[in-house]
Amino acid sequence: MLMLHHMKSRPGPGRAPAELGTRVAGAAIVAAVAVVFVRVARNGGAWTWGAEMLIAIALGLIAAGFALVRIARGSGESRDNTDSGPAGATMADAREGFEGDPISESDAEDLAPGIKARAAAVLALVVIGFLVFFLTRPARAQGASQQVAYVLQRGTDTAFVERAMISDATVSGDIAMRGGPRIAYVAERRDLLNVPRITFRVYAPGAPVESMPVQHGSLDIIPDSVIIQVEAGGANQRVASPIGGNPVPLFNGSIALLDLMVARARAAAGSAYTGTFVLVQGAGIRIEARVQFVGRDSVMIALGPVVHRMSLDQSGRLSGGTIPTQDATISRVTGAAAARISLGRPDYGAPADAPYTAEEVNVRSPEGHTLSGTFTYPRNVVGRAPAAITITGSGQQDRDSYISLVPGYRPFRQVADTLGRRGIAVLRLDDRGINGSGGDVAKATSADFANDVRAAVRFLRARADVDPDRIVLIGHSEGGMIAPMIAATDSKLAGIVLMAGPASSGRTIIDFQLRNLVMGDSAIPATRKDSAVKAQFAAWDSTAARSPWMQYFLDYDPIATLKRVKVPVLIVQGGTDQQVTPDQAPIIEKTLRESGNRNVTLHLFPNKNHLFIADSVGFPGNYRLLRDGRIDADVMGPLAEWVVLRTKPRVTP
Repeated sequence: MLMLHHMKSRPGPGRAPAELGTRVAGAAIVAAVAVVFVRVARNGGAWTWGAEMLIAIALGLIAAGFALVRIARGSGESRDNTDSGPAGATMADAREGFEGDPISESDAEDLAPGIKARAAAVLALVVIGFLVFFLTRPARAQGASQQVAYVLQRGTDTAFVERAMISDATVSGDIAMRGGPRIAYVAERRDLLNVPRITFRVYAPGAPVESMPVQHGSLDIIPDSVIIQVEAGGANQRVASPIGGNPVPLFNGSIALLDLMVARARAAAGSAYTGTFVLVQGAGIRIEARVQFVGRDSVMIALGPVVHRMSLDQSGRLSGGTIPTQDATISRVTGAAAARISLGRPDYGAPADAPYTAEEVNVRSPEGHTLSGTFTYPRNVVGRAPAAITITGSGQQDRDSYISLVPGYRPFRQVADTLGRRGIAVLRLDDRGINGSGGDVAKATSADFANDVRAAVRFLRARADVDPDRIVLIGHSEGGMIAPMIAATDSKLAGIVLMAGPASSGRTIIDFQLRNLVMGDSAIPATRKDSAVKAQFAAWDSTAARSPWMQYFLDYDPIATLKRVKVPVLIVQGGTDQQVTPDQAPIIEKTLRESGNRNVTLHLFPNKNHLFIADSVGFPGNYRLLRDGRIDADVMGPLAEWVVLRTKPRVTP
């Protein structure tokens, strides 16, 4: 009895393996369920039974089954070796009861089944843990990082270059768009399918690489919403948009970020997939993306009405393709060569068969900066030639007024060519900050840009080959607002041409444009349009508060200036224009006539948009669908005839 009193108490050897088996079975079920739900979360909430998930569940259950079988065998062995006494205790148990006594060989044999069962359970749990960890992760990228460049061309015109460094942790990109700002971004990856945060810096068009950004900020994706924070000019803006579905951030034209959506589609293990992008530069506008795989090496990606037909490399990444509606071709360059890809400089020279020459010039401004440009001069002119000066629209543009969205859209190159063939010289200049043009852009207003044009007028009047009394101004959009500013103070001008020039204040124009962009965008659901409009207005108001140009533009009244214009005026207006609406053209005409200007001509082209391209709708969001950026002869003809009439060039037969 004394020995039994000092003996250590423990459960029967068959009970522990049974309890352990139940626990391991539960762990296996929990692990399998965890695999399912983690995979669903990785796929943005989509319930897809991909091969990885099925393998994870099967292997997890096999591991759990192995543990249960091993435990059952251990339990059987324990029962076979256990004495049938009422207490279930053996003499070996009694001997173990004396503290400090060594365990005999028979005791070790008694304990072996339990130890084996526990070891098998631990092994099974370890295997399950590894399966959950590895098989719920997306497939890893091949290699630590990849350097790529995507080049978008429309015909022979390179419109867009994106250089990117892609790794498991980040996608770092640099986007350069012809005539547009340069954007540098870093997309932080939670894994290969999810980007919870993207930071970005925006540089002025044509700004040197070492220049400071004019804007920087971040976009954070949190459950059911995105938060965009932007800092520019020392002021901060924060916009929150209610967007769910775990979207992917996107900059216009980015192929590297588009590739992230394709990766999600692959992970979903189906032939079709629908996801969500959030447009970083659109105050968080949601864009639905529809991905459709065509075989193993091709994919179609629809962003609203725009379809990308892309090819895939062996690892499933985008390797090139086309955008049929934009007549655009996308190619990919990899490796060290990607770092050397750049937009390059357009050819501003004269065509080989042109009856005029093209000269690179620099115009000095009274403020001290220079403006780079091209001066075309007719070969067959007699005496001093008449001349025209082109004035670009809002935003920093090059001398051709190039817009990358529309293939071949270089309206002022067309103007120079058309007038040059009729004996009229043309001076077209780069805006401040573009190519070789200097000057302060951040603090400049339309009045400052008008001073740049005045410097161009003085430049021409100082040339011995130009008639100082036969100079006309041709302005488009904001340029159509600036031309009257100069004409109101310079009666020596031979005339001005207003292409889609405004009659309304900037505030009226911007209010219409912002609302119209949202309401006309089919990618924004009707239930979200009101909130999207509010977000657009909030973003604009925040930006306008720190932008001298925007403040000037919002408050400027063109009518007061038009009343002081006495030189001949040609008003050219597109009938489907949804940026400067066609109802403003008759107001300009009426204002000029009522102010005593009798030399006013109005041409309204019913089926032309703001760019003076044939377009029955004219919605700016559909410019990317336009196939040809050349202005038709029915617009260029009347414009050229009016300028010839006002300047009377003399040419040899």
